[in-house]
Amino acid sequence: MKSYRNLCAMLVCMVLAPAVALAAVSSMEAEVKAINDGWAHITYQMNGSSHQTVALAQLDHQASQLVARYPGQAEPLLWEGIVVSEEANRANIFHKLGLAERARDLIARAYAINPRAANGGAAMSLGVLYYKVPGSPFGFGDKDRARKLLQQALALDPDGLDANYFWGDFLYDRGDAPGARAALQKALRAPHDPARPVWDAGRRREVQALLARIG
Repeated sequence: MKSYRNLCAMLVCMVLAPAVALAAVSSMEAEVKAINDGWAHITYQMNGSSHQTVALAQLDHQASQLVARYPGQAEPLLWEGIVVSEEANRANIFHKLGLAERARDLIARAYAINPRAANGGAAMSLGVLYYKVPGSPFGFGDKDRARKLLQQALALDPDGLDANYFWGDFLYDRGDAPGARAALQKALRAPHDPARPVWDAGRRREVQALLARIG
């Protein structure tokens, strides 16, 4: 009888374990999306740099707590890195590099866990930092490393809005206006994302603005 009860308990655990794991994954995905949506709201909808700075610091704290709740998971690390990268983008000259280095380390950890994380988002975000930040002796920027990472991201998401926008921005930065124009036009052909409308609209405005500069 005891062995029968043990067998039943084991079978219950076998049935429940996948459901519990799936619920944990779903919870993490929902929490990651909340960070994602918060970043998009601050970046594209909030007015006033001081308000954005405060809001990003609060979102950074939330993202850090998310990383602690889901250790060893790439997506929370990636999104904390993206938030910190946005903080670096808006910081004064005295804090900019330190924040960029922190963002790089977070995203590099996500990339090490899963190079394909977020459909190439980890590779792309790391590549963006490597071409946006100045090179030695002032920073850690590396155009060759950036190119490889952005190409890897593009291979994982060849028709994506972000992947093509940042590839076009990189090419424009490197003086390849025709290549940049082609990548940006492809970015605008990407399907709209109804799950992320604020990001979708905001990124498309950035694509159009860069196309206007290229002419």
